Amino acid sequence: MRVDIVSIFPEYFAPLDLSLIGKARANGLLRLAVHDLRTWTHDVHRTVDDTPYGGGPGMVMRPEPWGEALDALAPDELSPDGHTLPRLLVPSPAGVPFTQAMAHELATESHLLFACGRYEGIDQRVLDHAATRMPVTEVSLGDYVLFGGEVAVLVILEAVTRLLPGVLGNAGSLDEESHAHGLLEAPLYTKPATWRDLDVPEVLRSGDHARIARWRRDEALRRTAARRPDLVGALPPESLDQRDRAALDRGGFQSPPGHVAK
Repeated sequence: MRVDIVSIFPEYFAPLDLSLIGKARANGLLRLAVHDLRTWTHDVHRTVDDTPYGGGPGMVMRPEPWGEALDALAPDELSPDGHTLPRLLVPSPAGVPFTQAMAHELATESHLLFACGRYEGIDQRVLDHAATRMPVTEVSLGDYVLFGGEVAVLVILEAVTRLLPGVLGNAGSLDEESHAHGLLEAPLYTKPATWRDLDVPEVLRSGDHARIARWRRDEALRRTAARRPDLVGALPPESLDQRDRAALDRGGFQSPPGHVAK
C-alpha cells in the first residue's frame, strides 16, 4: 500500500518509524511519505491560511497550496506503472464515523492520501474539486474536536496497517479482537495464575477448548451489553443462538428480537 500524508507539521509523524508500522515500512509492505504543505506556498511567509468569508472566529486553510499539493501527489495522468488516483481522506469532526469496518475497507485500497487540516479547516472548494478527480472521504474519530488532523491520521493508519497481509506476526489475532465480529473482546489473562489474591478464571486453566470458547463468547456478550449496548442491538438476529441469548439475559440485557433460538 502507498500512503501520502500532507501536513504543516510533518514532524508529528515521527512515530510512524516505530513498532509494527515501522517494520511494515522497512519490509516494503507500506510505502509511506510525509509532505510539508508549505512546500506548495510561494510567498515569503509561506502562508497557508486566511480569514473566513462571512466572518467568524479562527482562520481557514487557503485552497491554493492544497490544490497544488493534490495536483502533485495525485496527477490526472497515470504513472508509468499504471498507478491509479488515490483515495483522499480528510479528518474532520464533520466527517463520517471511523469504524473497524471502514478500516477493513481502506486496507483494500492501493493508495491513500491524507490531508491534515488545521485551524477551522480546509477551504471546502479543495474537497469539492478533488471529488471530481478521486474518491474523497471526510472521516471523524468521534464526537469531539482536535487541534488538527494529524493525530487522527495516526489512529487511522494504525487501524488500517495492522490489517495488511504480513504486518501482524499472528494474523489469527484479528479474528478474536474487539469489533472483529461486532462484539468487544473478552477479558484477557496471563501468568501467574494468582496475583494479589486475584485468580485467573478456572475455565481458562482447564484445557477444555470448548468451554473456553463458550466462556469467551459469554464474556464478550456481557461486556458488550454493559459498555456498548448499541453494538448488541445492531447484531443480526441470526448471529445469536440460544446460549448467546441466555448469556445476555443473565447480564440483564434484553436480547434483540426476531430470532428463533437454536
